[in-house]
Amino acid sequence: MEATTVTLVQESFEKVKPIAPQAAEIFYAKLFELDPNLKPLFPTDKEGAMVEQGNKLMTMLGAAVAGLSNLDALIPVLKGLGQRHVEYKVEPSHYNTVGSALLGTLEAGLGDAFTPEVKTAWADVYGVMSNVMIEASY
Repeated sequence: MEATTVTLVQESFEKVKPIAPQAAEIFYAKLFELDPNLKPLFPTDKEGAMVEQGNKLMTMLGAAVAGLSNLDALIPVLKGLGQRHVEYKVEPSHYNTVGSALLGTLEAGLGDAFTPEVKTAWADVYGVMSNVMIEASY
């Protein structure tokens, strides 16, 4: 992965961190808009379950973005995450929907800072990460 790509993703994610709870809300709204059939895969059994899920999402995303500087350490983590997602009934096609929701969330959250270069960098990084997760699972 190119150093410029990693830098663009890491720097843009720093701008998302202050709005992490709102970004998580935007993400899940976009995800369920793109595919309402994904809703049952997420916890709704208790008050605040989706807030907790959003916190997990942002924490995981933050760790993955930080880990881009050391792919040798990140790859096994992504593989494990991909294997766990099988238990959650995640299918390979869901990764495309998640990628679209992620890019839409970044566009909404970053505004003008979501340049074409930043979008391409995120798409490239997500593509690599999701491919590792899928290959580890199926």
